[in-house]
Amino acid sequence: MDQTFWWPVIGLAFGTALGFAGTFGGAGGFLLVLVLGLVGFLAGRALTGQLDLGQLVGGQRGRT
Repeated sequence: MDQTFWWPVIGLAFGTALGFAGTFGGAGGFLLVLVLGLVGFLAGRALTGQLDLGQLVGGQRGRT
């Protein structure tokens, strides 16, 4: 199946989760869902090899 199909569905699910968090959890719940969503997104990119965490946290400093 085409991967481009899933991005709108994932965006819809994430937006819905943020909406529920904002409605029922207030600003704190909204921010918690937003931060955890970002962490999950970065972890997913790292697991698929699309993100190098070493470069993200500066793991290449001092190496030549």
